[in-house]
Amino acid sequence: MELCSSSSSSSLLRICSSSAPEISFSSSISQFPSKLQSILTKPRFQNLRICASVTAETQGLPRDSPQRLLKELAQRKTATGPKKKVPPKRFILRPPLDDKKLAERFLNSPQLSLKSFPLLSSCLPSSKLNNADKTWIDEYLLEVKQALGYSLEPSESLGDDNPAKHFDTLLYLAFQHPSCDRARARHVKNGHSRLWFLGQYVLELALTEFFLQRYPRESPGPMRERVFALIGKRYLPKWIKAASLQNLIFPYDDMDKLIRKEREPPVKSVFWALFGAIYLCYGMPEVYRVLFEVFGMDPDADECQPRSRRQLEDVDYVSVEFEGKKLGWQDIATYKPPEDALFAHPRLFRACVPPGMHRFRGNIWDFDSKPIVMQTLGYPLPMNDRIKEITEARNIELGLGLQLCFLHPSKHKFEHPRFCFERLEYVGQKIQDIAMAERLLMKHLDAPGKWLQEKHRRLLMNKFCGRYLREKRLHNFIIYSEEVHDRYEHNRRLRNPATTAVQQAIHGLAYTIYGKPDVRRLMFEVFDFEQIQPKAV
Repeated sequence: MELCSSSSSSSLLRICSSSAPEISFSSSISQFPSKLQSILTKPRFQNLRICASVTAETQGLPRDSPQRLLKELAQRKTATGPKKKVPPKRFILRPPLDDKKLAERFLNSPQLSLKSFPLLSSCLPSSKLNNADKTWIDEYLLEVKQALGYSLEPSESLGDDNPAKHFDTLLYLAFQHPSCDRARARHVKNGHSRLWFLGQYVLELALTEFFLQRYPRESPGPMRERVFALIGKRYLPKWIKAASLQNLIFPYDDMDKLIRKEREPPVKSVFWALFGAIYLCYGMPEVYRVLFEVFGMDPDADECQPRSRRQLEDVDYVSVEFEGKKLGWQDIATYKPPEDALFAHPRLFRACVPPGMHRFRGNIWDFDSKPIVMQTLGYPLPMNDRIKEITEARNIELGLGLQLCFLHPSKHKFEHPRFCFERLEYVGQKIQDIAMAERLLMKHLDAPGKWLQEKHRRLLMNKFCGRYLREKRLHNFIIYSEEVHDRYEHNRRLRNPATTAVQQAIHGLAYTIYGKPDVRRLMFEVFDFEQIQPKAV
């Protein structure tokens, strides 16, 4: 073994001595035996390549030339030096603004400029538009306004008491989706994301009210399919192309040639933000006009029809205004309730609460449960009515509506499909979504839309909605059929979704009778959705 090792080491030394001149760095590296030994014991192919490139570049220079030495050192430094990884900018900590600068930034922000329109003010950009923003407005805004059917005059010429004065700014923000050039600016990115956060709930509420009044006998299942067929994200590029707005979203690409994951997210973002801007400046009637007139949505088209399903026979009456005709979007958009109307949204109330509910007046629930429920919810609200009979009639309808909110489908649905809380629950979901969205926008002025979206989702989880109802002990008044009563009382997997539905139906009833302010009162004062009120010990 010793002979083998000595012979192998001697042969290795001969190979090394023969190859030593080829890998030496001539004049730049002093040829010490120890250095040579370390190179030979640890062969590094990268060093061999570096050495070859260096000798090729410095071949024409004298051996002791300083230029040759400098070139070799520079080459070694660039090739062998470790690359420093620079952290991304978002991870670099910046010093916080001092109180004076922070106060100046907020006080100079357009978001605090409108006292009479707090929601609109909260959706304006956090800082004033700069020259790059105004360049886009000068080039493209007239094209957008012409496609949507608006006046080409600058909106700044309108009076301060008109919310449409800021329409040009919001319209500019609506088209700055995350993939475009201007989306890197913080005030543009946050302004756009806050608009689409609001716009998605505006669209849902608008189409929910439309289909509830257009189809007064239909259950919410088919209506959800109709809504998805109109504003589902896979169908939005068709509407954008119908209004000839695709070149403003994709200025450098052909929208039809893009794959779905590149085409749909920017279109969805712009579509939602656009309706957020329209809602803030012109209200819900203008949302209907743009949906059905500008984009050309057709609720009677074949692709918008729900799938065929087994329908329960509906033998009950509908209100006179729905009998024998389908309401169009013009009827919904131009409707104004009469001066002496009982409710804030009388036709929507009639679409959700069937006239036959009067047969339940004076039953056991009306005497035993209704007073406790009304006391817990703070009903009836004080109203300034000219005639005493109007107040009495409203309170009677309120009691019937509350009984419908607590009427589980297992009780009467198979014989009378509309005698349950389903339609009120459907509108209640959408109105509580938009009420919470408006609350978050006004409460968090500097938050981007994605953060607000996550906050919104966490606050309105179904399990929380049912929990708030159960904390008020109102789940004891839900009317089940005798066959399923015990199962729902003692099985939380059945009970909790039912309590969630009742809670949302109460919000829907509050919206139809008293309007959006009462929905806010129930959500943030009675049920305390934000969980900020002190708890009883």
